[in-house]
Amino acid sequence: MITLHKTNALQNALLNAQLHDPFAYLGLHKELGQSLVRVFRPYDVNVWIKTAIGFEPMRRIHPQGVFEWRGESPPDMPYRLRVEEKGATHTVYETHDPYAFPLQISDHDLYLFNEGKLRQAYRMLGAQQARNAGVDGMRFSVWAPNAGRVSVVGNFNRWDGRIHPMAVHHASGVWELFIPGLLPDSLYKYEIRNRDSGEIVLKTDPYANRYELRPNTAALTPAKSAYDWGDATWITNRNHWDWLHAPLNILEMHAGSWKRHPDGRFYTYRELAQHLLPYVQEMGYTHIELMPVSEHPLDESWGYQTTGYFAVTSRYGSPDDFRFFVDACHQANIGVILDWVPAHFPQDAFALARFDGTALYEHEDPRLGFHQDWGTYIFNYGRNEVKSFLISSAHYWLSEFHLDGLRVDAVASMLYLDYSRKEGEWLSNKYGGRENLEAIDFLRELNIMVHEEFPGALTLAEESTAWPAVSRPTYVGGLGFSMKWNMGWMHDTLSYMQQDPVHRRYHHDKLTFSQLYAYTENFVLPFSHDEVVHGKGSLFNKMPGDAWQKFANVRLLFVFQTTWPGKKLNFMGNEFAQKMEWRVSHELDWPLLQQQQHAGVQAAHRDLNQCYKNTPALHQLDFAAEGFGWIDCQDADQSVISYLRRAKDGTFVVVILNFTPVPRSAYRIGVPAGGIYREIFNSDSTYYGGSNLGNLGNIASVPMPWMGFSDSIAITLPPLAGVIFSLQQP
Repeated sequence: MITLHKTNALQNALLNAQLHDPFAYLGLHKELGQSLVRVFRPYDVNVWIKTAIGFEPMRRIHPQGVFEWRGESPPDMPYRLRVEEKGATHTVYETHDPYAFPLQISDHDLYLFNEGKLRQAYRMLGAQQARNAGVDGMRFSVWAPNAGRVSVVGNFNRWDGRIHPMAVHHASGVWELFIPGLLPDSLYKYEIRNRDSGEIVLKTDPYANRYELRPNTAALTPAKSAYDWGDATWITNRNHWDWLHAPLNILEMHAGSWKRHPDGRFYTYRELAQHLLPYVQEMGYTHIELMPVSEHPLDESWGYQTTGYFAVTSRYGSPDDFRFFVDACHQANIGVILDWVPAHFPQDAFALARFDGTALYEHEDPRLGFHQDWGTYIFNYGRNEVKSFLISSAHYWLSEFHLDGLRVDAVASMLYLDYSRKEGEWLSNKYGGRENLEAIDFLRELNIMVHEEFPGALTLAEESTAWPAVSRPTYVGGLGFSMKWNMGWMHDTLSYMQQDPVHRRYHHDKLTFSQLYAYTENFVLPFSHDEVVHGKGSLFNKMPGDAWQKFANVRLLFVFQTTWPGKKLNFMGNEFAQKMEWRVSHELDWPLLQQQQHAGVQAAHRDLNQCYKNTPALHQLDFAAEGFGWIDCQDADQSVISYLRRAKDGTFVVVILNFTPVPRSAYRIGVPAGGIYREIFNSDSTYYGGSNLGNLGNIASVPMPWMGFSDSIAITLPPLAGVIFSLQQP
């Protein structure tokens, strides 16, 4: 039995917002053989409780709004209250008491969460529309193991942390409260009192799926999705998609700066679907990769400093608006990949940082928990609940929005404990090494989850080191990613292209070196947003020479990327040789397309994309050595390379690239079969803005051994251009 002293102590804790266990004082109790109900209604004048004889008045036992009722028999559960609210009108209405409802979260789910095995923690934690004891409302739950008190605060309780304190599930560290009758779109946060320091922090919900428009940071209680998906055919086909041998050509884009309204407003997700998809289809891309659209407070972070790991940013619309966008993409046969950021999170005080007054999601020691380059916190991958959080985030995006894959950002920073750190600024693992063993385990579990539960969905690693087997299965010791960005190829290629053509002969190995490792991973060849910001210059401005040569070099670069083994990715604006660096606050420089040279680059890129998609030799064996063969990799003096790309059935195309502005006539190359060859692409075409030097009509091979082949052809090789030939079938 609770003593009077204990009762008074609990009451004082309630009134001082320090009540650890609200059910110990509030709600229905037995005392001295009677039933007793206590409620805390600090903004009400009078309160009545529904009993067998009707609504009976409750006695105010404390002037701050504690009311009590005693009776011989308990009221029917969950009991109803009638309240008279303070104010000019003294509004009277009926409601339920949150402390009349039992906790709902199961011990099994809590166990899985604490073990790091709950893949759908977003269905347990956060705000959930729920029905408890026959009453509709919102169930709130949050992980805060070092809290002495957690309250739900919002516009429904005047942001008063005394009114809705939550109950904790013992050692799990998970707090829960059901608030009956609460409607969608209510603003809320969690007020958390640290049990040791007494510090009070106000935090937005880590598991919320909707937030206010920035700069506001409150979460919104969810509404049931009303969206009716129409992409069943796409999903069925994806389940059986042979992505290893299929074309994959990705347009990387930032939703807020592809296009904007004339007054600077963002396109919504639905407007993007209307305007972007016809363009993507016309240009021949197979997928869109969205820079992060998870909620983030700062536009200039581009989405990479995430605060809402389960929420579509409200900048561009609602979750159902985003569902509409993805569905429209799928119905247009375009896949959607999301850039996802599990490597770090920002220091913003309203979000994950020191969530319960302690380093909860991050490490306490800055040598493990602070990223010096970005001024962000590093996730503590060794903490099971953090692992459940991140794996559930990945599951949420793939499940709720039917996304076709995740591009995982900054994987290298996750793998190495000494990443971007000097001696003495990092801590070794338990074996004395620099590998982040917990992050490695997390990445493997992430990839296992994705490939088990979402057949055909891709995971792509942005990983810039020589870490082995990034895109190999976990059962052979790999990390389990589908593919890895080939950062080495990208840097070598751009370094080479920036050389004046007269000097390129001395850097020939930068073109050829990647063949030494090309099949150690499943590679994507990226020219991403990172290469056209922060003073690096646009692709166009990286190129040497006068304007004509710059355009020719960009077209040549695209021929090299399209015909080289590996899947493809280009950042928006590359495809028409945007001159300025990408600016997050402006749309792309679309008026450039009124100029013939820019329109020509766009046309070349479009035709190359179609050629890549429709030519099996250019995509079927991207990850296999038998899909590639050198014709000549040694013509450094003339800065020319030539090679074959082969399909499974043995058909092939011949690629010759001239990296100097010198046209070459009667340039002889060996070919693997005698017959008639036809030029199927020439980046020097007048149509693309070139000089129109090329090879019209058929070219018959001759039985003249050359470059190790029994037959050869002599061609005209245009300046700063790439040409592709195919063998005509008899």
